Amino acid sequence: MCGIAGLIHKGKSSAVGSEMTAMLQALKHRGPDSTGYAVYGTPTKGDYIMRLKLAEAEDMEKGRGVHKMIEDRITAVEEVLAEHGAVIKSKDAPREYSLRYVLTIAGDGNLGEMAEHIEETEGVEILSMGNGLELIKDLGDASVVSEAYGLNDFQGTHAIGHTRMATESDVDIKSAHPYWAFPYNDVSVVHNGQITNYWIMRREMERKGHRFMSNCDSELLAVYTAHNLANGVSLEDSLRRSIQEIDGVFTYLVATRDQLGMAKDTMAAKPLVLYESDDLIAMASEEVAIRAILPHEIDTTDPYDEEVRVWQA
Repeated sequence: MCGIAGLIHKGKSSAVGSEMTAMLQALKHRGPDSTGYAVYGTPTKGDYIMRLKLAEAEDMEKGRGVHKMIEDRITAVEEVLAEHGAVIKSKDAPREYSLRYVLTIAGDGNLGEMAEHIEETEGVEILSMGNGLELIKDLGDASVVSEAYGLNDFQGTHAIGHTRMATESDVDIKSAHPYWAFPYNDVSVVHNGQITNYWIMRREMERKGHRFMSNCDSELLAVYTAHNLANGVSLEDSLRRSIQEIDGVFTYLVATRDQLGMAKDTMAAKPLVLYESDDLIAMASEEVAIRAILPHEIDTTDPYDEEVRVWQA
């Protein structure tokens, strides 16, 4: 069933971490297996934020040895960063099995090569890398994930999120949403539905040189969007093309460094409720999520079939 949510503030920063937590907690009944956030802060020119997954939940059950394993993986990652000319400006202490770096990367550095080199380290996956994007996902509901990763303190312009009910793949972090399009900067996607030509489209993207980090059909939407943006297609045009080129029943949200977009397929079977004011846009699978952050009386709409919208931060 799953639940998706998104919000964007026009021209200002706000407490998008706590807002998204409230929205996703209201959608908990739609997906109890995992919760994920893609939050966008104010980027600092020249800096990149990288979030890594260093283990899966089952690894944490191995006892004291897991801490040495994680330390070894961190050491290996930092050796790769140094090799590629990336300077670590700061890093957080590991939260659960995730780690956050702020990096400065040499002007001639190749992000794709560096990302591939990092992920050659056994057990390490880049959850996100970008100037503004930070992607956090874990097992449990929004209150649990937000507390574990300090999301209530996050300030930014926009965010998307997902509560997952596992149907097509395992209950693990790799299969949780949102998805970042490896190794494209600042693109993330959440999706409710099923893509029926997933393998056809995936093989097409792989022939074009793209990598997939999971077998979840939702990752295709992130890769597809990033491919289009990298080739000069606007976000709005990419969303419109997807309705014609991707088969299935879907509603999905896409976020970039400064935009938030949505698209519904030709049948519009997967729900989305939209609220729009002069300075805030909020949307979710159910109106209860929007009312979690806007408790006063509001007017909402349901986007039509094949509807595409894009908003600017």
